[in-house]
Amino acid sequence: MQNSFFAPEGSLLHAEENRQALFSPEAIERARGQGTFLEARAVLCDAGHNLTVDLNGIRGFIPHDQTAAGIETGQTREIAVISKVGKPVCFQVESGLLDGPDGPYVLLSRRAVQERALAHFLAELQPGDVLGGVITHIEPFGVFVDIGCGIISFISIENISVSRINHPLDRFSQGQRIYAAVLSVDKKLGRITLTHKELLGTWEENAALFEAGQTVTGLVRGIEEYGIFIELTPNLSGLAEKHETAQEGQAVSVYIKSIVPQRMKFKLAIIDLLSKEGRTTKQLKYFIRSGHIDRWEYSPDCCPGKKIETLFK
Repeated sequence: MQNSFFAPEGSLLHAEENRQALFSPEAIERARGQGTFLEARAVLCDAGHNLTVDLNGIRGFIPHDQTAAGIETGQTREIAVISKVGKPVCFQVESGLLDGPDGPYVLLSRRAVQERALAHFLAELQPGDVLGGVITHIEPFGVFVDIGCGIISFISIENISVSRINHPLDRFSQGQRIYAAVLSVDKKLGRITLTHKELLGTWEENAALFEAGQTVTGLVRGIEEYGIFIELTPNLSGLAEKHETAQEGQAVSVYIKSIVPQRMKFKLAIIDLLSKEGRTTKQLKYFIRSGHIDRWEYSPDCCPGKKIETLFK
């Protein structure tokens, strides 16, 4: 993955090297001298939106203007700081042990780490690069992803999967680790956008997991007058005849009547209704987890009339 050095927050928390660096005041001082990136859990955000971090019994203090890149200009919203309480945060040590009105403390900076991470991403990432990330926030229009050190990128709902969904919660949950590809890099605005569907396989790759005559499970993703769309995988749906009581988000068992590659069609028949719980998700199967993509074409060569592709440039 392209972001292994600047990993999403939480990746270092239980690493042995991180634990050793926070073992004692002497170890913390060594980390300061070496400029080491560390992680610990934020335990308090005070009225001034300064963060307190637990450094194995030593109080770490992150002043408000050091809590996040862009916080001093308003580019980063205050909720991004408030919401870190109880969660891991990355930082570098800025001082040795200091005396304060509330007792000894160590001065930390999360902003310094994030600025280094963002500078690296903006300089090194290219459209088509594959990254790992962690879902931090979900909205009806898309999801926000930590690609490293709390640097947030965005995946719009239409780029989540080929199979249509009504809400990103149909596919993701907060805190979920995912893979994504860089869609664009805006160096002027300091923004990186992502796409996800290209890593979930082409029509042929997904269709190869099934064969006519099988009965498999699926999820109802759309109900129309002419039939019901059943998701077999996040990048593959088929059409079944209407069913009077089937509901969107419902798990069903379906019989595969036929597969027609020339039309990218799966003809299905609903056998049974398995669940009425909405927004039921299936485990994601990634066909690509690393490297770089220049071009991705979902549709097979034998289906020239319907071309679905992504050009990374």
